[in-house]
Amino acid sequence: MYQGEKYSNTDRLGDRIVETMVYLREKYSSTDRLDRMKLFACNSNKKLAEDIADIIGVELGRCEVSTFSDGEIHLKIEQTVRNKDVYVIQSTCPPVNNNLMELLIMTDALRRASAGTINVVVPYFGYARQDRKAGAHEPISAKLIANLLTVAGAERLISMDLHCAQIQGFFDIPVDHLQGEQRLADYYFKKLEGKLNDIVVVSADVGSITRSRTFAARLNVPMAIIDKRRPDVNITEIMNIIGDVEGKRVILTDDLIDTAGTLVNAAKALLSKGAAKIYASCVHGVLSGRAIERIQDSPIEELVILDTIPLPEEKRIDKIIVLSVADIFAESICRIHCGESVSDMFS
Repeated sequence: MYQGEKYSNTDRLGDRIVETMVYLREKYSSTDRLDRMKLFACNSNKKLAEDIADIIGVELGRCEVSTFSDGEIHLKIEQTVRNKDVYVIQSTCPPVNNNLMELLIMTDALRRASAGTINVVVPYFGYARQDRKAGAHEPISAKLIANLLTVAGAERLISMDLHCAQIQGFFDIPVDHLQGEQRLADYYFKKLEGKLNDIVVVSADVGSITRSRTFAARLNVPMAIIDKRRPDVNITEIMNIIGDVEGKRVILTDDLIDTAGTLVNAAKALLSKGAAKIYASCVHGVLSGRAIERIQDSPIEELVILDTIPLPEEKRIDKIIVLSVADIFAESICRIHCGESVSDMFS
């Protein structure tokens, strides 16, 4: 793990990842089935894909993903995948539509190249917020993306912290839903070890209550809830705070942070209610628009995110800490590949 390190220091492997690497190589290196495994990566999160491959002890497959002058995506797989079990690693993060098309085209290319099985590893699943008709004449885009992936040839989805767990039901193929909040909770348990008596976990909205309850249970601390209203897309208004935060150090939790409007408004509301110190964490750091500026100018002490989405150089600030989940994905891929339980990883 990159325990508490700033993003600029995450190029080296941490102790937890090294432990996972040793464990996986001892357990699976002699397994004949690993000879059938092929890992490929498109362009969205090459660093995470390389880390996953390093931990498992395999090389990333050779492929070229480029664009024609008009913006169309051109893709070529440069090695045989016939009868191989293929895992394609691609987050559908910004630029969302480009990355989604790369994944769809790669999946189609693998199907036409007679791959044995095609497993798409999507650490961050975009369009997940559009999981229902919130108003008249609106699409259910998450279901559309599920259909597109399946039609393209995907036979399994491996993802982390879907915005809504019920999205698993949109797929007619197996879905392995990995948990990222456990990594975040472990980070704070170590950071605040022996000093948890005044900690309160705060759910950023009602939809994150289950996630925050699990987070709070791991730390064995109480929780509170932010009641918010969303008058328009990417606009929120804090209505009320349910729970006692006066004089407490709070950890705001959510599955993703996009423009950081909700996060910063919540932090200000908590401060007005007497919170002593404010930390924040999320699984997916989308951080679009003015997010970095808002976080920098906010009362938030630190924001801890996972590397399901790469954090570009221009968005790296001292307040943001990035933890790796490469070992979680590496172990889940090995377990799936060898027919073992994935849920045991989180029990």
